[in-house]
Amino acid sequence: MLSFNIPNMTCGGCAKSVTKALLSVDPQARIETDPPTRKVKVQSTVDERAFLEVLSEAGYPHEQ
Repeated sequence: MLSFNIPNMTCGGCAKSVTKALLSVDPQARIETDPPTRKVKVQSTVDERAFLEVLSEAGYPHEQ
């Protein structure tokens, strides 16, 4: 399972945008978002770099 810290994900609307972006990479991915902690978990066989790229393009870059 992949885990991302998304500082810009502050509300449910943001979480929907993040989910939509991630699903564009892998429509079969299982995604859990938690806006209060700004964490996203993704279960997928797709390479992590593809998700990082689409998150950045959507305005929700991952931070270590």
